[in-house]
Amino acid sequence: MGFPDHLPTSRIPDPMEAPALRWGILGSGWIAEQFIRSARAHTRQVFQAVGSRSQGKADAFAKTWDIPTAHGTYEALVADPDLDVIYVATPHNLHFAHAKLALEAGKHVFIEKPMAMTHAQGAELVGLARAKGLFLAEALWTYFLPKFDVLQQVLDSGMLGEIKSVHTEYGEYFARDHRIFDPALAGGPLLDLGTYPLSFITKLLGVPSQVTGLCQMDESGVHGQLSLAMANENGNQATLATTLYGFTPTNAVVVGTKGTIRFGSEFNLPGPFTVASADGSFQLHYEEPVGRHYEGLYYEAAEVARCIAAGKAQAPSRPQQATLDMLTALDQVVAALNIDYSAAASE
Repeated sequence: MGFPDHLPTSRIPDPMEAPALRWGILGSGWIAEQFIRSARAHTRQVFQAVGSRSQGKADAFAKTWDIPTAHGTYEALVADPDLDVIYVATPHNLHFAHAKLALEAGKHVFIEKPMAMTHAQGAELVGLARAKGLFLAEALWTYFLPKFDVLQQVLDSGMLGEIKSVHTEYGEYFARDHRIFDPALAGGPLLDLGTYPLSFITKLLGVPSQVTGLCQMDESGVHGQLSLAMANENGNQATLATTLYGFTPTNAVVVGTKGTIRFGSEFNLPGPFTVASADGSFQLHYEEPVGRHYEGLYYEAAEVARCIAAGKAQAPSRPQQATLDMLTALDQVVAALNIDYSAAASE
């Protein structure tokens, strides 16, 4: 199939038209703040309650963000009858326990990435949600963006041909007191920054059949950076690098037999990209301003609201199988690089 003369347009409905659901926020950290800020500005979602580890923390968060109800335990939050959905925003190592708590209480759940620490945990959550007829999805917000809906249409059209390689990286600088340097909170870049490139790789190439790489430990006890080479069952390859020591371009390139995708800014954020023919003689450009969490998180909130209102069990932009594929790949990376998360508490 040849190249069209223009790129498709996003099919994502106006987020402001999504039904207004009553949200409970489980966890009171930075990402919960960004989620509320973005969704309030761009959707009609209602943030009804927050739950934290203590009443004092819950009260402070509720006051700051003008949330009517503050629960001093997570158990009280998920038992609140005035909520439609729970957003789990606690540290990585607690996602499984807190999502399970909410599902067992009969609540729909939207959970920060990664959904769980392992494929086994993720599969248990998916099974529980299906058994109870509840919505469950991973809040990997990149895939809910209009940009990625356009990319999905490009992939579905066959414009790229067979994808032969995917090259990715993501690095940021973090102060030493950041949770990402804490072994007790499953620190290191893999479960945080690394989920963006790894999910992109598994989306495009499937679960790897080969994984190899290098891992450098940090003095804090977490891995500070790693580099990976992967291949799928057809031998098509991917590279991934992630680091806690400084900001990198955070870019990606997708190479197919008929075309390539190059990003004009961080691949996982709102921003431009180019689809080019394999020889570079023909190019199509997707243009949008570069944005960050405020400009993007609300798309996932709106999709969750539409799905739950329609009785759907999962989000089309981040299907449960895509999450499980990434968790399988995470298991492979942890095994290949001997990454040790045993210091992280699970509840």
